[in-house]
Amino acid sequence: MTHREAYRVMLQGYPDVLNIEQMCEILKISTKTGYRLLKDGQIQNLKIGRSYRIPKAHLVAYLIQFDPSIVQA
Repeated sequence: MTHREAYRVMLQGYPDVLNIEQMCEILKISTKTGYRLLKDGQIQNLKIGRSYRIPKAHLVAYLIQFDPSIVQA
């Protein structure tokens, strides 16, 4: 199982588009840190009105960028 597949299995209980609270729960970070990641553009997101939405695919992309053993196709 690749890391990408492992992340997808880990996130299977979550909706395809996450809110900030769900993203922070997954990453085990504070909401303040989560907002900073989004505002700095480290995690691609959608801003709808005053709220942020994070597609799971963008969260997976953020996670795999820290593992040098993963070769992205």
